[in-house]
Amino acid sequence: MSLTSALAAAALLTLAAAPAAQAGTVPAAGGSVTVDPAGRIAPDGTVTLTGTYRCDAASGPVYVTSSVSRDAGSVRHGIGGTPAVCDGLDHPWANSGRPSGGSAPAGPASGPARVEATLMELRPLGGLPLPAFHARQTRTVTLVRG
Repeated sequence: MSLTSALAAAALLTLAAAPAAQAGTVPAAGGSVTVDPAGRIAPDGTVTLTGTYRCDAASGPVYVTSSVSRDAGSVRHGIGGTPAVCDGLDHPWANSGRPSGGSAPAGPASGPARVEATLMELRPLGGLPLPAFHARQTRTVTLVRG
């Protein structure tokens, strides 16, 4: 499976399995993830989000995934995924992507947006990789052009 396919699958599993993980049905080792207070929108509409993460151990591949939305109740747009190293140290992450539909959620101007970052492991269980969530942060960031 290519890295792009794996990240796409991870993003879909993240969105689909988040309620189950929050209920504690897929336990994972601890960790942390942060989202920086500002994100960038490139002239072509590509959004770049950044932050830090830390995790100690994993039995499968781990990724930092992120999504952005304009309002709390609006559609979330996946913004990339970054492979994570679980060595107990703090690491930076940066995800870039164009929101579905090809336009930035900020429209023609900069402004506030809701960002969610998730530190998620694809843990093998019976031959099927299931998501195990190490950490999540949701915060309002300012998207700026440039």
